[in-house]
Amino acid sequence: MQFTPPQKSFVAWSLIAALLACALWLIAPVLTPFVVAAVLAYALTPLVNWLDDAAGGRVPRLLAVVVVELLFVFVVGAVLLLMVPILAKELPQMREQLPMVVESLGASLKPWLAQWGIHLNLDLASVKTFVVKHLNANVENTVGGVLASLRLGGSVAFFVIGNAILIPVALFYLLMDWGRLVGLVRELIPPRLRGATDSFLDEADAVLGQYLRGQLLVMVLMALFYSTGLSLFGLDLAVPIGVFTGLAMFVPYVGFGVGLVLAAFAGLLEFSSTVGVARAAIMIAVVYGGGQIVEGFFLTPRLVGKRIGLHPLAVIFALLAFGQLWGFVGVLIALPVSAVLLVAVRRVRSGYLASHLYRG
Repeated sequence: MQFTPPQKSFVAWSLIAALLACALWLIAPVLTPFVVAAVLAYALTPLVNWLDDAAGGRVPRLLAVVVVELLFVFVVGAVLLLMVPILAKELPQMREQLPMVVESLGASLKPWLAQWGIHLNLDLASVKTFVVKHLNANVENTVGGVLASLRLGGSVAFFVIGNAILIPVALFYLLMDWGRLVGLVRELIPPRLRGATDSFLDEADAVLGQYLRGQLLVMVLMALFYSTGLSLFGLDLAVPIGVFTGLAMFVPYVGFGVGLVLAAFAGLLEFSSTVGVARAAIMIAVVYGGGQIVEGFFLTPRLVGKRIGLHPLAVIFALLAFGQLWGFVGVLIALPVSAVLLVAVRRVRSGYLASHLYRG
């Protein structure tokens, strides 16, 4: 069977695409830090360029890159350090208050469940003994357990530490050479296709820029909302938990879930011995329930959703699908990649509606 030149070209490009997809699938774990660094480089390159423009070209790009990357590392470190006062305060509170909380919950649950015909017998003494025993474990046992875990899961520890080092290094080089790398990729596009490709990439870049600016604004506003709301209920750790919850929302749903759990534990431990567990439940319902309403129905649709044009169901599907395929990195890139795919779908739809296939 003889193939025409267009058919040969199609077969060749199909084989190349299949081999490339297979190679990417095989080396996916190795690509993780580079994908994260590339996403960060795309987001931070405008800031580097702005520093260059603001200084009128007098600031070397190396200095601008170092300043931006140090600022980024400082922000990430600050968010992680927010966990220090939370853990430092909650762990002693858990040791002191959790036995009383267990007794209080048991006393409250039994009459309530009995009204529904459910008779629950809990050995609260055993639960209390178990909790006190493990929370009062000495430091030596804790350190020994951590060291044993590191020995058993050395590859995991190596993976985490390696990525923590590799991502900033890859980010530095990508920020330094971003414009040149984009130019090299553009040279691979056939000249006859560069006009349409540039138009598509410009539209995708505009959508992604709007997404990043909108998401950043949502994070800041929600950090203020949660901090203020928790403070009004008198929670001692209101500011660190509220700021952490808001800033961790760059990973949709995950940041909210972690913040909710931290606030629930802090409120349960702090209020159980003074005003009762009910105040903690009301605080979580009002602050985090209200936060979901404000963020889901007002802020995200107006500041993010309308800018990229993604339906809420499409957002949820994208997060689940990308998370299933690529784990944490998939969740991180789900919405930006979906925004680019949305631009492609719009182009295909417009071309179809303008074609003779649609008009008959």
